[in-house]
This record gives sequence, C-alpha cells and structure tokens, in this order.
Amino acid sequence: MKHTVLILMSFTLFNSCNTKKTITDFNNYPTPINENLWIQYTEDATVFKLWSPNAEEVIIRLYKDGYNSTVFSYYNLKKKHQGIWQTKVDGDLNGIYYTYQVKINDLWLNETPGIYANAVGVNGNRAMVIAMESTNPKGWQKDISPTLKKYNEAIIYELHVRDMTIHSQSGSTLPGTYLGLVEAETKGPNDVVTGIDHLKELGITHVHLLPTLDHYSIDETNLETPQFNWGYDPNNYNVPEGSFSTNPFNAEVRIKEFKQMVKNFHDNGIGVILDVAYNHTGKTEESNFNQEVPGYYYRHWEDGSYSDAAACGNETASERVMMQKFMIESVLYWTKEYHIDGFRFDLMGIHDIETMNKIGEAIIEINPDALLYGEGWTASDSPLPEEKRALKKHMQQLPKFAAFSDDLRDGLKGSVFEDESLGFVSGAKNTEESIKFGIVGAIQHPQIEYEDVNYSDDPWTLEPWQSINYVSCHDNHTLFDKLKISRPDATLEELIAMDKLATAIVLTSQGTPFLHAGSEMLRTKNGEHNSYNLPDSINQLNWNWKNDHKEVFDYYKNLIKLRKEHPAFYMATSDLVREHLKFQTTNNNLVSFTIERNANDDNWKNILVIYNASNKKLNYKIDGVWQKAVSGSTFDFQGLHILKNNIEVPPLSMYIAFQK
Repeated sequence: MKHTVLILMSFTLFNSCNTKKTITDFNNYPTPINENLWIQYTEDATVFKLWSPNAEEVIIRLYKDGYNSTVFSYYNLKKKHQGIWQTKVDGDLNGIYYTYQVKINDLWLNETPGIYANAVGVNGNRAMVIAMESTNPKGWQKDISPTLKKYNEAIIYELHVRDMTIHSQSGSTLPGTYLGLVEAETKGPNDVVTGIDHLKELGITHVHLLPTLDHYSIDETNLETPQFNWGYDPNNYNVPEGSFSTNPFNAEVRIKEFKQMVKNFHDNGIGVILDVAYNHTGKTEESNFNQEVPGYYYRHWEDGSYSDAAACGNETASERVMMQKFMIESVLYWTKEYHIDGFRFDLMGIHDIETMNKIGEAIIEINPDALLYGEGWTASDSPLPEEKRALKKHMQQLPKFAAFSDDLRDGLKGSVFEDESLGFVSGAKNTEESIKFGIVGAIQHPQIEYEDVNYSDDPWTLEPWQSINYVSCHDNHTLFDKLKISRPDATLEELIAMDKLATAIVLTSQGTPFLHAGSEMLRTKNGEHNSYNLPDSINQLNWNWKNDHKEVFDYYKNLIKLRKEHPAFYMATSDLVREHLKFQTTNNNLVSFTIERNANDDNWKNILVIYNASNKKLNYKIDGVWQKAVSGSTFDFQGLHILKNNIEVPPLSMYIAFQK
C-alpha cells in the first residue's frame, strides 16, 4: 500500500527544557499498519499493546480507580516486531484502571492512558479496562440512524452540549449534560418548548456537537465551579468528555450517557455529527502522542521547532503512516461503537488529501448516509505542501467531503474579521455574484461572473452539496451581533429583517444548510466574538429569547418546512442545478432566480425566488400567472393568492412564488 509521506531530513528537535536531541528521519520508523493497537479484553485475560519503536522499556501500571489510588500491580511489556510492545494479563480486569509509561534515552516519560484508550477516569489521566457491551443502552442493537436520499437534504444545527440546557430557565433537570440535552418535555419561560423538543419543533435533521471528545480545559474534579470551553484542546480522542456526564470519576458513566444521548436523538429522527480536532493536540511536549513516540505524530520546521498551522501550539502529521492509521481507526470507532452520523473536521486544510479520502471511503462504506465536512483552510502556514492540503480549493479532489463556504458567509453579512464590514443583507454594494455563487453551491454555472466573487475565482465543488452554506457558527460574532455592530444606525426591526433574509438565502440555496444554535431566536453573546472560554452568561441559550422573538423562530421553522417540502432547493448534482436553475435579475441589492420544470421531482413546476436587500419595496414584473408562497414573514404553502403582471416585494425580504 502506498502512502503519501512528508520527507523529513534528520534535524534537531528542541524540547521544553531547551536541550537538544537529534532524531532520525521519522519515515525510517517501522509502521505496523495492520496491527491492532486497541486494548483487547476478555473475561479471561486482557492484552495491552503500545507502538513505540525507539523505547527502551515500557511498563503498565494497574490502579483500583482513576484518580488518587496507588499502584497495586505493574507489568513490563515485551518488545515484539516493528516497534510493538505487548503483554497479556490474566484474569478479569473489567473496571481496572491503567497507565502506560515509556522509557527513552534512559528517561522515563510521563504516565499516559495510551492514545488508543477507549475509557478513562476523571480528567482523562488513567484509562480503564471495560467490557464495552455493558455500556449499551436498552435497544442499542436496533438503533437506527437517519437516512438521507441526498446529502444536502440535511439541515445541520451546530450546538454546544452545555449551552442548550445550562440556563436557569431551560427546564432541564440535568443541565449541561448529555442526558439533559435529550430530556423530553422540558419547558422554559411562559411554557416555551426547550431542549430536544425545541429542535424537533424547529425541524432540523442533524445536530453538530462542538467537540465532545475528552479535552483538557475543564477540571472534572471540580464541576461544582462553573467552567466553560468549546473543547478544541484534545486529550483522549476515543472517549467522550467527562464534564458533560453525571459522574466523570467512573469511566463507564460518560460512555453510557453519551450512547443514550445518541439513541434519544436517533429515536427522534435526528442525526448526530461530531466536531473533531485531529489537526492538533491540547498539549504539545506533554501530549499522550509525545509520551509514546516523541515528535513522530507532529510536523516540524527544518530547525526542529514545531510547526503550528492550527495556531494552537502544534499541528499533527496526518500524512505519516501511523497518524493516518490512528485517524482512520478513531473515526471508524466512533461510527461503529457510538453510531455517529458524521464528522466536522476542524481546520481540515491541515490534513493531507490522501488521508481524508481514505477516511471518507472507510466511513461511507459503513454508513452511506454519513455527513463529512470541514474547514477548508489552515490558521497559519504548514510544512505540508499546499497542493497536498485538504483545502476548500481542492474539494474537487475530495468527492466524499463538503467544506464551509466563507464566500457566502461573508457575502451575506460582511467579513468576520472586520466589525464594520457589510454584506448583501446589510447594505454592501457589489456582493451579488458572491450570493449567486452560494446559491448554486460553489459549482460551475454559466451565469456567474467568478472574477466578481469575493474569495473564489473559480468553482471549488464538484456537486452543490459539497458547499456547507451558512451565515454564522460558534466562531466570531453571532449573526445578530454582527449585524448590530456593523449597522449601528439600523432599527431593531431592520436588524431582524436582515437576519431573516440572510437565513432565508442559506435555506433556499443548493448547498447543505448549516445553522448556529440560537440564531432562530436572535442569539447574542453581548458582542463577544471569541467566547471559547467565557462564562455561561455569555454562551448559554437564554430561553427568554424564544418568547421575545417568537416571529423570528416561526420564520426559521417555516423556512425549514419549505425546504423539506420542496426538493427543488436541494438538487443533488451540478448538472441538475445548471439545467433547472436560471438567474433572472441581478443588480444592486437584488438577486432573483427561477427553478424550472419540476426540478428534482418537486410538485411545483416553476419556482421564482427574489431576494430584496434594499430598504425599499420592489415592484417586480412577472409573465403569466403565479401563486404566492412567501412574502415578508408570511408563508402560504397552498399558494391561495394569485399573482399577475407584477409582484410587490417588501423591503429586506425574500419573496417566493410558484406555478403548478
């Protein structure tokens, strides 16, 4: 099997003590890609394995618990072939905690749970031997993931586990937890529906969970003190985060509760997507990777310093054989063991194209309906040559993946990096081609002037679903905050109209729509643009918003209903989009198009969509007889109002008409 590798010469690596050590070319290390490095448990014995080709000794220590007990036994692992260290311990070790420790250059490195740990105690410091079957909720064998006829049929809702239920009026009996997130029949102020019932009421198809793999930032021994972090500081990649469980001290609890959460979502017809950050680790010198095979799993510059395309202190080396193996096996583990329905790859552009394609092929073979997407960029430069990176502009080489469209995002509301920057809905000029580019899902379309698109000079998708269309996410300002900051002169009524128009464009475009949790109730973070470690008062969903902005929630709900009922808005192929979608009028503050001839078997023969981003009513001429479906905040799915000659389009709004 051929592998793409980054050729590294021998170099000097600086460790945290500023002493030098020479390491050889990592590509000379033996790479047992077919070896099972996961713990192998039976009631009779447990096999422990570790890959550390330059280790001199490896020991395993056994503990009664995962926190403060002392060692009750330890074993030396024996060196086998290709850098594998192994031992078999007789007896039933279910529930016993353990750590590995590696000796290199006469120095013992730190104890770790091992990078393939699948159960850990509090703060992830010790792994636990576990009979995984015992963690399955009732009915787990019959658990069914949602199915999709087309990728862009999905409507993704990005949320943080804690945000949804931590507010004092969320109605949850288990706020901030996996189980609280899927607790049924919770009510908020004035009996508004909250929690999972809110998601069902809204109509989304998939939740995207911000990182819920075990991370460093939260001290799980002190959860009485409120703590918050997005979770982009990975510790143990194959274990759920403990702070969202009811008992992080017991390794079994977080696994059981995470699975129960997934099952409850599935029982309610909602898929679960994990946000994963394989591109970097939360620690560098002290990471679990570096305590097993120092330096190997990371990229470096020629002077030996860690490269940092993630802007978090390091970047992993996906192109290296054993890192590629780890990533593939890790996502497959989540897919099989936890019934996960897809993955969002943080800073996907750091990973190499070959590895991502292997991941895509492996996951789709197990779950053909899995949703795979990521950020098609890096945060900084990388030693990985640009042509090998899984960047947005290379998506045509990644046929099973989608990427976020910053073209549409910033075209709609202005640059996320400039507070004053405006977009189409907030009054910017000459943004129409960027909007059109988003409408067709970043494909090749004969009516788009690509030189006028804000970021992309060329189409970057093969098919429209490969564009994740969005206007806001956890990063940067919320949609409402961005509009308010960039348009301080606008009234609340105008800001709400801009918000609704931006989301209407996302949900009537051909890409895969993606919504930021709480945007349906004008979520605000009080103007904060980077809330990764800010308190609940900034990050929580305040359920009073749903009362205060009921018309916004209803508008979002109706947009989702419209999209679900009309497959013309999610054509699967670029050929279908080019055949059926025709742009009609494009000028300052106006984009209109038709979707013709029962596209994608829609029961509406012809659909007219008008986006009016001006502050004035628009008289729009039409030929023939049409029926009104959407005008301003009014939805008429039956089209009872007949239209002839011209349409009066309200300011700052979307208008939809159709012909049967």
